[in-house]
Amino acid sequence: MTKLLTVLALPAAVLAVAYPAMAAAPQFDTPAPVAFMEDLSSGAVLYAKDADRRMPPASMAKMMTVYTIFQMIKAGDIKLSTEYEVRPETWQRWHGPAAGSTMFLSVGERVSVANLLYGIVTLSGNDACVVIAEGASGTEQAFTERMNENAQKLGLTNSHFGTSNGWPDGGVTYVTARDLAKLAAATITEFPQLYKQFYSRRDFTWGKTMGAGAAITQANRDPLLGRVAGADGLKTGHTEEAGYGFTGSAEQNGRRLVMVVAGLTSFNQRAQESIRFMEWGFRAWQARPVVKAGKTVGTAAVQLGDSSEVELVAPKALAVTVPSGTRPQLSGKIVYDGPVKAPIKQGAHIADLVVSAPGLPEQRMPLVAARDVGEAGFFGRAMAGLRGLF
Repeated sequence: MTKLLTVLALPAAVLAVAYPAMAAAPQFDTPAPVAFMEDLSSGAVLYAKDADRRMPPASMAKMMTVYTIFQMIKAGDIKLSTEYEVRPETWQRWHGPAAGSTMFLSVGERVSVANLLYGIVTLSGNDACVVIAEGASGTEQAFTERMNENAQKLGLTNSHFGTSNGWPDGGVTYVTARDLAKLAAATITEFPQLYKQFYSRRDFTWGKTMGAGAAITQANRDPLLGRVAGADGLKTGHTEEAGYGFTGSAEQNGRRLVMVVAGLTSFNQRAQESIRFMEWGFRAWQARPVVKAGKTVGTAAVQLGDSSEVELVAPKALAVTVPSGTRPQLSGKIVYDGPVKAPIKQGAHIADLVVSAPGLPEQRMPLVAARDVGEAGFFGRAMAGLRGLF
């Protein structure tokens, strides 16, 4: 049986709120040539300015390096305690003023994956990226192949990685603001503990000064940390070609926002615009509850199952994002690729609730199976086959 996109209109009574009013999206102006913001709690895109333009990511490419390492840790391929040696050739290429931001690694030094991750996230160390890439995959090129495989799996359709650190490479490496936001969201949702451990550190100490041998402490360049409540990541970037950029995230009162700005002209402008943008996202928009956790929203048709349908429930309390102070009329629909093939595990994400309001973008939230659905027996499969013939 061929799967088709199934769309089911949702009765207004299912939604917790439905008010007879329109709401216009709040306005925001920024000098950033590229900007994007999404509320991960509801899937609402709050702002998009040239968000699909291909651009060099500079050090924001390191987010994919970190994502790939997190994935390898989760899979058990490497451990945080695993140590990699700094090869002389790598040290020679990635030390000194011409090598950009650095962790100040030493030739022959053995460094744990944990410390290299701090060196990448907190210090933006170009040297740390190459050492971890070579250690994890043998060569940096082999590691970037992993990065690109992950980009494809995540649906980053306008991104490609030619280096582990985002160093200018003649256009081989490129991203979009929308793709960077997707990557940030995937990092936060797939690896919550690792994200919490590595992305919100204010500073990190590694390496020693020449001569005196004093320990070198560098501050995290994240402009939101300590300035916006709930800020906990992610990554800045800067090259002459790319300008000043930042992908950031913060969570307040259960709302998680991800933002991207790029192409700004100075360190200070990046800091000011990042703070202003994130504060606008929390101030100008607010959450409106629509479905309580565990509530049945509808059903999905099941293919070759011991039941012909399965109930769809909200895995958590679902809320839409609306302009602050408004109560717009809401309408909803259930969307899924169906019928859904059995077996189905309870809690599996098999459909989405898409909520619309006049003047606002659609918002998409997950719905999960309320129970297990097993495979049909022989006679059930035979009957399904006969129905498929007609």
